[in-house]
Amino acid sequence: MAYFAQVDDGGIVRDVIRISNDDCGGGDFPESQPIGQAFITGPHPDCLALTGVWEQTSYSGSFRGCYAGIGYSFDGANFIPPNEPGPTPDDYTTQPEPVIEAP
Repeated sequence: MAYFAQVDDGGIVRDVIRISNDDCGGGDFPESQPIGQAFITGPHPDCLALTGVWEQTSYSGSFRGCYAGIGYSFDGANFIPPNEPGPTPDDYTTQPEPVIEAP
């Protein structure tokens, strides 16, 4: 299987699809990308006729940095996961120390 990510004008991944290796020439990246893009966007009768820019991504992460997901960025060479904020002090609750009275 081969995977392609639809990238919008701002470089954000909007969709990811899977196509058969036969539909992208059965070859390896980068030779397979233009063949897969032609299958996805057309104009031949057997194409998927989808619009947009489609960039090949690797499910195993063997090229393009990582496997693309919706919301990832594409910098022209690699897919970049979105920044997820780390924990803040407000994410933790604190409880007062228990008062232990001497007998």
